[in-house]
Amino acid sequence: QVQLVESGGGSVQAGGSLRLSCSAAGFTFDHRATGWYRQAPGKQREWVAVITTEGRAIYTDSVKGRFTISRDNAKNAVSLQMDSLRPEDTAVYYCNAPIGSLKTSTAFVYSWGQGTQVTVSS
Repeated sequence: QVQLVESGGGSVQAGGSLRLSCSAAGFTFDHRATGWYRQAPGKQREWVAVITTEGRAIYTDSVKGRFTISRDNAKNAVSLQMDSLRPEDTAVYYCNAPIGSLKTSTAFVYSWGQGTQVTVSS
């Protein structure tokens, strides 16, 4: 079974930056749209950003202008650059490939990985 691996999380102060990476062996990310999702304590998992096979990036309103999703095809990875972090960004961040809608899909190609913890302090 394919296991997605998220990395790059950590603990930062408000206004800081982190760069997350998503990778997996056995498939090529540029063949599918790939998204980042997050789940805060006591909350449902929510969509954050997605990048299409053509390189088009789409973001949820709360992160526009602060986060950037990108592909590194040579490394077969998808990254999420997070700048100007806020305490409300605190969550476990996951990646996956949505089935159907880029933004509202509830079905995904792969099993969820363990995610990477992002903690932003005031």
